[in-house]
Amino acid sequence: MFDSQVLAFTLAALLVTISPGPDTFLVIGNSARGGLRHGLATVAGVVCGGLFHAALFGFGVAQVLAYSPRIFTTVKLLGAAYLVYLGIGALRAALWGRSSAVRLPDSITRAAATPGTSWRQGLLSNALNPKVTVFYLAFLPQFMSPGDPIATTSVLLIGIHCLLGLLWLSSLVLAVTHVSGWLRRSAVRRSLDALVGGVMIAFGAKLAFEKA
Repeated sequence: MFDSQVLAFTLAALLVTISPGPDTFLVIGNSARGGLRHGLATVAGVVCGGLFHAALFGFGVAQVLAYSPRIFTTVKLLGAAYLVYLGIGALRAALWGRSSAVRLPDSITRAAATPGTSWRQGLLSNALNPKVTVFYLAFLPQFMSPGDPIATTSVLLIGIHCLLGLLWLSSLVLAVTHVSGWLRRSAVRRSLDALVGGVMIAFGAKLAFEKA
């Protein structure tokens, strides 16, 4: 288990990691608007959200979430609503032509008055998505051998996935902040906010209406 199976999982997880999702666009948006500190704080939040899912598996809670339709639907709708809320905040920033941190002082969707806000955005974006848990339930068994301790092995594999996410998303932050001067031009920033907002709303709608 701890050689070829782990290697196979790492390669498969890498492909999953670099596929754009809501966390990717959130990191890009916060990095463009808030700079390096906010981008890395968002990444840290996303990784903590992944560790939250690892904890669910470690304590056996993931199975309850996956096989209880009522709980699953509740968490799914909360996650979808949060993604849509983030998207609306980005679209408002695009329409107003200024950072949503200025125009929405009380909104969780703002481009982070502090890095802590960015961290919470990343955390909730990941932790409130029950599809991540369902994905792990379907994905992880393919890389386990008979007799492997399920909880320990699941936590190990999810930890590897989180590490890959940390490296990939951090590289995106560095790339985005490298061209931050260009991204902060009014027209470019508004276009990016519109793109991020539209994508986040689309992900939220997909999560809300997609069947388990």
